[in-house]
Amino acid sequence: MGKRILSQRRGRGTSTYRAPSHRYFGKVTHRAYDEIEKTGLLEGTVKDLINCPGHSAPLAAIEYDNGDKILMFAPQGIHTGQRISSGAKSEIKIGNTVPIKKIPVGMIINNIESKAGDGGKFSRAAGSFAKVIAKTDKKITIEFSSKKKKKITPECRVVVGILAGSGRKEKPILKAGNMSKMKKAKNKLYPVTSGVAMNAVDHPFGSGRGRHMGKPRTVSRHAPPGRKVGSIASRKTGKKK
Repeated sequence: MGKRILSQRRGRGTSTYRAPSHRYFGKVTHRAYDEIEKTGLLEGTVKDLINCPGHSAPLAAIEYDNGDKILMFAPQGIHTGQRISSGAKSEIKIGNTVPIKKIPVGMIINNIESKAGDGGKFSRAAGSFAKVIAKTDKKITIEFSSKKKKKITPECRVVVGILAGSGRKEKPILKAGNMSKMKKAKNKLYPVTSGVAMNAVDHPFGSGRGRHMGKPRTVSRHAPPGRKVGSIASRKTGKKK
C-alpha cells in the first residue's frame, strides 16, 4: 500500500500545515468603523514598531487618545512617538487613515478596504502599494503595483503611504538553512519534493527509473484522493494555440 500524498497530508491539517497564530502579535486592522471614522477625527501615537513572524511588513502599535489600541502595518517613514490620526477629517499625510474619497489622484496608499469597515484587504504585504487613478461620485479606481485595476466605494478607508519593508527580497538567502528557518517561522513545508523525484510508494509519478511520470498526466475527476495529481479533469492539454 502506498503512502499518503502531500495534498492528503495537508488536508488532514497537522501542525506542519497550520499557521502558528499563537506566535502572532494580533490582528492587523483599522479602527472600528464608528461615527468618528465616518464624520470626525481621532488622533493617536505610535507606541512601538514590531517584527511579527506572521507578516512580511513591520507592524506599528497605535494607542489613540480615547484609549483604543490597534495594530496597523507601518508605512515607510513612520517612527515611534509620531502622532497620527484616523477619520474623515484626517489630514492627508503618511500614516493617517482616511476615506479613499479624500485621496487625490496619483497618491500612494496601502491597506485598502474592500467594503467600508472590513479593516483592510488589499496592499498589506511588505513594500506593496496602490495608486488612485480615477474618481467618480460612486466609485474610485485604484491601480496596484501589479498594474491590475479595481473599483471600490468612496467610503472605504486607506492608509497614506507605501508599506515599509520593500527591500525584503533584495537580501540574498545564500543557503538552504536560511530558507528553512524562514519557512519554519510560518510553518511552511520545506523543502518540497517533486513527484517524479519520489519513490513509487510515495507518489503516483514516482519510480526508480529516472525522472519521468511513466503514465499520462491527466486524471479523472472521480479518481480517489491518492491518485489526484497532475492535470485533474482537464478540458484540454498541451500548449495554447
